Amino acid sequence: MSDLKVGVAGAGVFGGYHAQKAAASASTELTGIFDISDQRGQTAASPFGVPNYTRFEDLLEKSDAIIIAVPAVYHADLAAKALQANKHVLVEKPLALKETEARMLAGMAVSQGLTLQVGHQERFVARAMGMFRIEEPPLLLESIRYSPPSPEGRAGDVSVIWDLMIHDLDLAGCLIEGRFTDVSASGQKLHTDHIDEASAEFEYDRGARAILKASRAAKARERKMRVVYESGEISVDFLSREVINTTPYNITVDISALLPDPLGAADESFFQSCLGRQNSVIPGHGAIMAVAMAEAAEAQALS
Repeated sequence: MSDLKVGVAGAGVFGGYHAQKAAASASTELTGIFDISDQRGQTAASPFGVPNYTRFEDLLEKSDAIIIAVPAVYHADLAAKALQANKHVLVEKPLALKETEARMLAGMAVSQGLTLQVGHQERFVARAMGMFRIEEPPLLLESIRYSPPSPEGRAGDVSVIWDLMIHDLDLAGCLIEGRFTDVSASGQKLHTDHIDEASAEFEYDRGARAILKASRAAKARERKMRVVYESGEISVDFLSREVINTTPYNITVDISALLPDPLGAADESFFQSCLGRQNSVIPGHGAIMAVAMAEAAEAQALS
């Protein structure tokens, strides 16, 4: 008999991915899928032979843990309801759209002894590359994350800052010491009612900077990162897997053998944390900085 009963909230693409991981894990039993659309929920649940629910409360009753993969505007609300029902929670990024909400959720999880994990899977990628083994603090982090418009209108409920840039905001928060002291940002709406292309620059109390650019209206995909240290710099093109490394640190760009399935690794770590076998690798309190940075950047871009 499976150890952990896991329900998935959200019958979209990512909800389907998470359902696959819960159904395949030796430690879990997929209990069902929630979606406000009965038809969409049935379509997602049918391949797994599990029920679909149109009431979130019904899924909560059947589950020990909940994976939340609904639009970002509902993350905080559903996460709070699940924690209040004494359920472990994995919520896709971002944890919330306000720093105050993120802190509240993280505090709830700690006070109740529950796992609250956030879907910043790219931390697994950075760890496998060796970025987190570098003890020297970065002086500058630059990132570019461009993609063409999604034909399905994915994440059209929020700006590109919360949709794509949030990955690099989280990495900046992990790699750069301290809290940012100033931010400047700009953006423009191109094909949705929210900012589709944005740039943001953060300054930190110890003199470091982060310069981030993101677009979901580009002609082609582009994903690059440059990190500058006193000892040199690391520049990575993630699409071509080209790297320039003038530092004394070893970095692995092709991590396909080390980490063939980042989402699967993240989900399995969540399951094991819920079962008390390990600590969560991306706990709620560790995702607050990304929310704070995104909230500040969006406020500046809209001003």
